[in-house]
Amino acid sequence: MFHKRAVQRVILMYGSILFLASCYKDRTVIAEVPEITRTVSFSQDITPIFNNSCSMSGCHNAGGQVPNLSTTNAFNSLIVGNYIDKNNATNSILYLKMTGKRGIPMPVSGVNKDYNALIYAWIKQGASNN
Repeated sequence: MFHKRAVQRVILMYGSILFLASCYKDRTVIAEVPEITRTVSFSQDITPIFNNSCSMSGCHNAGGQVPNLSTTNAFNSLIVGNYIDKNNATNSILYLKMTGKRGIPMPVSGVNKDYNALIYAWIKQGASNN
């Protein structure tokens, strides 16, 4: 009787471990962002996103995480660091990071579909420093 219970417990334990091990999250997939048809301005639309959510102390500012997204450095950091793919907006590292399709979604406060829509539209429109 004791042997039968021990075997059942071991089977239950291993079954639980296998079940829990198969339930991990390796990717966050975000639904398509709403399309923005107006011209998106880097200085008026994109920089405020970085100022509000990214270039805070210890994050993406001078001396912090790369890229440096402070107002004066953001555009050059994104272009020089190859965070933007002007030919394929959905393949841009910036967009992939913000949507959670490449690593932890940014900003750390959580995915913001409005921000993602602006970033996507800006890149799709040629990622100009306007």
